[in-house]
Amino acid sequence: MQITFSEARGLVIEILTKYGVEADHAGIVADHLIDAAAAGHAFAGLPRVLALVDHLERRPPPKPIRIEQRSRNSALIDGGGNNGYVTSLIGVNKAIALAKETGIGIVGIRDTWFSGRLAYYVERAARAGLIAMHTANTAARVAPFGGVDRIFGTNPVAFAFPHDPDPLVVDFGTGMTTWGDVLLREKLGKPVEPGSAVGPDGQPTTDPTQALQGAFLPWGGHRGYGLSLVVQVLAILCGSKVVVEEVADCGFFFLVFDPELLMPLDAFRAGVSELVRRTEGSRPAPGAAVVRVPGYSSMSRRALSEARGYIEVDDAIYDALLALRREKV
Repeated sequence: MQITFSEARGLVIEILTKYGVEADHAGIVADHLIDAAAAGHAFAGLPRVLALVDHLERRPPPKPIRIEQRSRNSALIDGGGNNGYVTSLIGVNKAIALAKETGIGIVGIRDTWFSGRLAYYVERAARAGLIAMHTANTAARVAPFGGVDRIFGTNPVAFAFPHDPDPLVVDFGTGMTTWGDVLLREKLGKPVEPGSAVGPDGQPTTDPTQALQGAFLPWGGHRGYGLSLVVQVLAILCGSKVVVEEVADCGFFFLVFDPELLMPLDAFRAGVSELVRRTEGSRPAPGAAVVRVPGYSSMSRRALSEARGYIEVDDAIYDALLALRREKV
């Protein structure tokens, strides 16, 4: 079904504040989820409210977020058990401020959970004329290449570069699927993609419930597994547990820097634009219509949603959100 941006925002804020989230924090979460839905990432949109509420009901009240300046270009943030949509926005804003002041901003975040789409944060830095890299580990849900036991999170990584009219953003997970997507498929009664997961017995499965009880497989075989390992190590640097059993034991890492440390920003933008132009103008493979650049489809869908003034939400998800709004706490 179709709901307006303002209706969606009001619904999310009403539900989250009902479950103890501060109103300004609820607004930050709502803006992120609506942006994800507008960009066409349904699983990262309003369905995440269901997982947030489930987690909020099982967690103690959060503490204040603390920012510890470690050097003139680095900081460590104690999330105080607040959700990652909030702490990650604070983190990237801090990294941007440090990069604007010193040329480089390095920020780690600990004691936080559920940060949503990493692209949302690095795009913010790129729109400020900076280059950004962001990694985040998650609760152990992914098996190492050649294994069936949960060791790694879905461990996404994102990069963003200044470019006109919109930043060049590359954002991908290192698991074959995500927890949010499998939860959504379970809710909607849809199977997971073959080759994405194993059940608790270690055998391949397309049953979302079995996948949630078992383990996801690494994307890209040993290559994706290696990248996931890097994300996990950077998370340890930020204060994460080695293997994360409780989602708040994760670690988020931001590196933001000024391209003018190496070359003029305008020259860098021109180089990126030329690379994008040549990539999009290259010959498509047989059966492919065009060659696409990562992230641009999401931005096009976002622009279309903003022009229309509404986002698409599955009827079952919308009904579940309305039930949460009516539910007594």
